[in-house]
Amino acid sequence: MSTFRRFTRFSTTSAAPRIDQIPDGGICLSSFVVLSPPGKPNEVLMGKLNPAAPWDHIGALDKERAETNSRGWMLPSSHLILFESPQEAAARILREQLSISDQKLTGPYVFSEVYGPKNHWDLEFIFTGEKESAPKTDSWSELKFVDTTKAKKEEFARSHEDILAHIGKWPNPP
Repeated sequence: MSTFRRFTRFSTTSAAPRIDQIPDGGICLSSFVVLSPPGKPNEVLMGKLNPAAPWDHIGALDKERAETNSRGWMLPSSHLILFESPQEAAARILREQLSISDQKLTGPYVFSEVYGPKNHWDLEFIFTGEKESAPKTDSWSELKFVDTTKAKKEEFARSHEDILAHIGKWPNPP
């Protein structure tokens, strides 16, 4: 029996089955860090990014995207660096975006989404943990625990409410 399926084995070798080009819509691999205060699962650490910070280096956002997304709440997150593991990316996010060096995380919880006219594909690695208070850092113009039971969809940037929905914190948190 022959199949017409296109399996996601991206390779430049001739071994079948394989795809040797990236899909037109592209593929993003990203890690997200979701921190809540102990006993307050409806509150999530989110920030409004400081567009003057080096987001091209710490979060894979060019100046234009950093400016555009600076008005809404975002989770600490980043695309993975080439050959970086999701766990290494989460540790880097903690260190570079939040100035946290010792944070216990659970996960990753892994989700996949395909959207848009060109079928952009996101693979999302979500890590969770508890934190007593919001850290102080220059990467964000505002960084605080946001009550997800009161936040509105239009208050989020980059569709980060979708990430919260994956782990049950949006729109109807526990």
